[in-house]
Amino acid sequence: MGNITCARIPSGRRVVVTGLGAITPLGRGTDTLWEGLTAGRCGIRPLDAPAFADHPIRIGGTVPDDPAKLLPKPQARRMNRAAQFALLAAREAWQDAGFAPGGTQASGLDPDRVGVSLGTIIGGASVLVDGDRRLRDKGVRYVPPLTAPMTVPSQAASQVSLDLHVTGEARTVVSACASGTEAIGQAIDRIRYGHVDIALAGGAEAAVTPEVMAAFTAMRALSARNDEPGVASRPFAKDREGFVNGEGAGVLVLESEEHALARGARIYCEAAGWGLSADAYHLAAPDPTGRGIAAAVRRAVTNAGAEVTDVAHINAHATATVEGDLAEAAALRTVFGIEDGVVPVPVTALKGNLGHLQGAAGGVEAVATALTLHHAVIPPTISCDNLDDAIPLDVVRNVARPLPEHGGLALSNSFGFGGHNAVLALRRR
Repeated sequence: MGNITCARIPSGRRVVVTGLGAITPLGRGTDTLWEGLTAGRCGIRPLDAPAFADHPIRIGGTVPDDPAKLLPKPQARRMNRAAQFALLAAREAWQDAGFAPGGTQASGLDPDRVGVSLGTIIGGASVLVDGDRRLRDKGVRYVPPLTAPMTVPSQAASQVSLDLHVTGEARTVVSACASGTEAIGQAIDRIRYGHVDIALAGGAEAAVTPEVMAAFTAMRALSARNDEPGVASRPFAKDREGFVNGEGAGVLVLESEEHALARGARIYCEAAGWGLSADAYHLAAPDPTGRGIAAAVRRAVTNAGAEVTDVAHINAHATATVEGDLAEAAALRTVFGIEDGVVPVPVTALKGNLGHLQGAAGGVEAVATALTLHHAVIPPTISCDNLDDAIPLDVVRNVARPLPEHGGLALSNSFGFGGHNAVLALRRR
């Protein structure tokens, strides 16, 4: 991998994480997420709705709380489900950072110095599908007037900016399953180079729909363990057979270090850097050599001003697909080498607990990685009783493990269809 070029170490401001918010298949809030991850709980459950009755795959990582019931009805009716998730996670992160619930004005902030950066894949596609049904069944006049603004993927970012009165910018990233992580990376740079002082960044998705499930089923990408939802997603396991589709949102409040220190904010960790690459290999499958993934990992470490020996933990993308897990393992072996038969960095994979949250995966897993650094505890990988012999990783399994004292960097990996690779580097304080 000697021919890989890395981004230069940035010379801009340091960026820190001061707030966290999440709504996931484990429940609402970061406390619920962290307790569930460290206890090894699973949020994957049967899909009992009549719309899934004839589907061969009837399990998903669904959020147990209806987001529409957690918001005022007039507001919820104007948002797609992903935007509802995003708003709930953003509000939690905002208040967790010590800001007033009313947004920038109530907090005494200049709204032009605050931004939003969210990733998603599907956005409100289910709204468009519903409009199509109404059009076919009843005619043009029965298509709801807000179908267009509720369909666009950018609605999550726009609704967060509206709710918290953020006028600096509201950005949307769509890069398959790397969307949430790339959105966080872009927000880091916007703060580093002075465009904004604060950003709400992460990802949101609500793609557990009959249409999306049918599409993934046709690809043979999903786990078919309908009778065993609690162990259906098996990252890195020898008997893994596919991912479990999921939904939710994860949002971080990022802030320039001087701004956070000036107001006496609690700091979880430093948002130290990030890296991108593209496989240029296949429409859906990852490059089996892991070259593109390895490039993104190296670029994230270099962008953080660090060395690979500084990495103390990796939150793996690990979807529980055969090809994807092997490619990621190959990349990590290339970057970190082998000692005593394994890559010498403890790895965990959270999709056994949550399923694959698509565009929200990077946001939620970044929240978990920040909490790993904050608590110095690595949550375990569940449903991986038999580690694949072809995966030479030190996978933290079944029981949480203390974070190693050496090194200060943790990586959160996200990779998507079409060869989109994004890696976030967080550093403990």
